This record gives sequence, C-alpha cells and structure tokens, in this order.
Amino acid sequence: MDQELTSRLLGAVDAAFDEQLDFLSELVSHPSTRGQEQSAQAFMAEALEARSLEVDRWTIDVADIRHLPGFSPVIGEYEDAVNVVGRHTSRRQTGKSLILNGHIDVVPEGPLTMWDQPPFAPHVDGDWMYGRGAGDMKAGLVSNLFALDALKAIGLAPAGDVFYQSVVEEECTGNGALACLQRGYRADATLIPEPFDCALVTAQVGVIWFQVHLQGLPTHVAYAGDGANAIEAAIPLIEALHKLEAKWNGPDLRHPDFAHVHHPLNLNVGKIVGGDWTSSVPAWCVFDVRMGIFPGQSIDDMRAEIETVLQEAAKSNAFLRDNQPRIVYHGFLAEGYALSEDGSDNARQSIATLEGAHQSVTGKPLEKLAITATTDARFFGLYGQMPALVYGPKAEAIHGFNERVSVDSINKVTKATALFIANWCGLEAL
Repeated sequence: MDQELTSRLLGAVDAAFDEQLDFLSELVSHPSTRGQEQSAQAFMAEALEARSLEVDRWTIDVADIRHLPGFSPVIGEYEDAVNVVGRHTSRRQTGKSLILNGHIDVVPEGPLTMWDQPPFAPHVDGDWMYGRGAGDMKAGLVSNLFALDALKAIGLAPAGDVFYQSVVEEECTGNGALACLQRGYRADATLIPEPFDCALVTAQVGVIWFQVHLQGLPTHVAYAGDGANAIEAAIPLIEALHKLEAKWNGPDLRHPDFAHVHHPLNLNVGKIVGGDWTSSVPAWCVFDVRMGIFPGQSIDDMRAEIETVLQEAAKSNAFLRDNQPRIVYHGFLAEGYALSEDGSDNARQSIATLEGAHQSVTGKPLEKLAITATTDARFFGLYGQMPALVYGPKAEAIHGFNERVSVDSINKVTKATALFIANWCGLEAL
C-alpha cells in the first residue's frame, strides 16, 4: 500500500479515536462475566448491524460441539452462552480472507473493596483506561471493529471476506471459538488482539483444569483423633502436585519456544472449599487446580500423570489410603499451540504482513514472545488449519484489581490492524 493511502488510513483511526474510547468505555460497563454476557453481546450485535455487516447471533449448543477436538467439559447449562459474528463479504474476492476474533467474557471482579473505583465504571487516568475487561480483552475487540471503520471512512473495504467474531467462554473453556469452527467459519488467517504489549505471540501453553474431591470422617472436634480431616488431607496432595509442577518445568522437558523462560508451566490452586461446621472435623473438601502443559504434549498423558501422583500421595494418609481422591475435569482441557511451528505459506505471509504493519506504525521491529497463558488461538491453528496471530495492546493487572489498558497502545494496535487488513485482504471500493 502506498504512503499516501497509508497516511489516510492512519489518519482515519486518529479521527475516530475519541469515539473508539467512548465505545470501549460503554462496552466495559457491561459486566460480562460467565453467563452474564448477553447485554454486551446485544451491544456488539447492534454495532455490527449498524455497520451493515451480516450478523449471525446464536446460542451455543453443547451437543453440536461435544464431539469435536478441543472441546472442554462444562459445568452448568449453556442456555445463555451467545456468540456474535459479523460478516463482510467482498464483491471482488481478490484478496485473502480473515477472521478477527475476540472474547467478550471477563473474569469475576473479586471483592469490590479492593478496587480503587468500581470495576464496571470505566474511567481514563492519563494513558490508562481502568475497568474489568478493559484490557482482557475488550480493548482488542473494539480495536478490530474500529480498524474496519477506518477503512470504510476512506471509502474502501477489504477485498477478501472478513469475519468479525465476538465469542464467549474464552476464560474457562474456549468453547465459544470452537462453536465458530463448528458453524463453518474459516479463513486464510486469524488475528486475535489479546493484551500482550504489541508483541506477536509465537507459542502458548495448554491448560488443564481439574477438581480434587476428598472425603473425610466427621466427628465432634473434642474427639478429633477419631475422625479424618478432609481439609488437612488436601495439604500433602497439593504438595505432591507442586513437585510434579517442578518436574514438568525441568529444562529437559521444555518446548523449544520456552527454553529461555524460567518457570513456564504454572500450577495454581485457585479455589478450596470444605467442611460444614467450625467444631466438626470436616467430612469433605474440594479444591480446584489449574496446570499448564507445553505445545505438543498429550492431554491424556498429562492427565494420567496427574492422577497417578494424586493416588500415590493419598497413600500417605491413613484414611485416604482406602478412600482415594476423586478427580473431576471441568473447564479447560486445552492443548498448547505454537505459531512458530506453522510452516505454511499463509503463516509466513501473515506474519510478514503484521511485521510490516507494526513497523509502519511504531517504527520498531515486531517483538515475539512465548506466553505462559492460553488463548483461543489454538482452535484456529490446531483444528482450523489456519495461522492464528495473537497481537494486541498493553494491559496490566488483568484478572487482578484495577485492571487497566494503555490508551496509546490501543491506538497503535488499531492502526496496525487496519494496515494488516488492508495489506492481507487487499482493498476494493465501497
């Protein structure tokens, strides 16, 4: 694309940037935690319809996706799990097609007293917009939309089909993205603006979620020696899992993309509940665990090792020896994904196109990194056979208190995305 057209496109992003921030602020004000995404998705659907995109809005049916590779088990119903896709159909069909994907769901906000201001009352202070989901990842979702707007503002449209996706379930299963695949959405490449500081993600870990259910023997605390404390029985099991974590992080087991990372696989005991009464030896305990795995590792193999470690550790407890822990899988059963291993022409060309767009906007080479988290990229890269580029703004305290996203980085990413679309899809007159 020539310099004059590049300047016009970048200028269009700047001209609409105040509107973009207002749009983002309104979207963040929708508390779209799991199961509560409907108002935010209605807002997105209206925005897509207003832009004359062909809108596909549907409720995910678990029966449609349960049999597919990448499916993660769920707890509860999906009656309110709504995906939204807006389709731009090129008239000329001379360019490459593209999926612009992002997730609308956000993690719970936690105790409100830990926030400086209410999490769903977004505000800007200096270069930062604060609010739950502002960084992860509504800023990127909005960036995708306003990059398309910038093209339209200068009288142009992508010369290849573009599918704008706003999905649910990214934070716990990824089944929203999987449902898009099941519905038939495919393209030559996918761009996902997750908040990794304007760098391209070359590899991401997989994630396994599981619960450990423990049974104890209740009795009055006065006779505690006659009972079996289910909560305390969890302690040696958690210690055993951390030893497994250390083993999996050994240098000889690491994926090459993570060779330089000190501790790439992280285990987290994210929740524990148990017992019924302060003066009763607890009869039950359940703790929830998240564990990372490397790209290329078998989920079934890693699950088997986890189960063996827990069974062996239980033998050290007199009561659990004959009352083995029960393991329940719910949520993420996610494989790792490495864009770096995709040798296809589309992968090489899409990466080069993004590198050029980023360089044009920032004046700097595109940094690349391997992340110790997971994203929806795996569905497109592993199961859709299309390169998935993760590139988004700078954010801090995601999943924490006072989550925030850099306003300047939103501007840069929107400009780079607009240039990427123009050069990847080609352009045609409206």
